Amino acid sequence: MANHKSALKRIRSSEVRKLRNKYYFKTTRNAIRTLRTMTDKTKAQEVYPSVVSMIDRLAKKNIIHKSKASNLKSKLAIQIGKL
Repeated sequence: MANHKSALKRIRSSEVRKLRNKYYFKTTRNAIRTLRTMTDKTKAQEVYPSVVSMIDRLAKKNIIHKSKASNLKSKLAIQIGKL
């Protein structure tokens, strides 16, 4: 266990950050999942920009790697193109 005040504060703040990042990532994963299950091309094209925005935000905050973000966006675009 930490002995310094600053270390205790770091533990508290990192826990808060972990929960926040977990929430953002889970929300984005659910949005990706719903986009993948869509069968209507026009609705999928309407939802796609918001999902891409969520993915870009995660990559910007280093919650996911930028290469993973680009791979996700590419695969989603390909899937929407095939609808």
